[in-house]
Amino acid sequence: MTGDDARFEGWLEVALEEAIAGRDEGGIPIGAALIGADGAVLGRGHNRRVQDEDPSVHGETDAFRRAGRQRSYRGTTMVTTLSPCWYCSGLVRQFGISRVVIGEARTFHGGHDWLAEHGVEVHVLDDQRCVDLLGDFIQQHPTIWNEDIGDD
Repeated sequence: MTGDDARFEGWLEVALEEAIAGRDEGGIPIGAALIGADGAVLGRGHNRRVQDEDPSVHGETDAFRRAGRQRSYRGTTMVTTLSPCWYCSGLVRQFGISRVVIGEARTFHGGHDWLAEHGVEVHVLDDQRCVDLLGDFIQQHPTIWNEDIGDD
């Protein structure tokens, strides 16, 4: 494991804690964290679509909001347990977040290829814990999952 791998794994732990918190609240278990250029956690959050009845509160947007206003997002990293959807990929591009670290992209392949094509550094860790956590949820709540990904 390289130094970057160890650092990314450590950041993923924060996002996983958030995903588990979301699951325990009865929501979709997707977590995220916005990490500063210095490696500090600026904000952490989880998908709250079910809990808040707000379709805009994805894990990444929750972490982004909780980080508060930043002068610049250059050098920051969005860490998420699942490949970001187009909405969250747009957030990364809009604000110039430099890197995305993804727990897994097997369950849902979002916009991370597009992000990479546009200069965002992307790392997919393929973490089995992330796969299992969301897979269990989807098996138990397929209707909520399909609503979340816009698949009627």
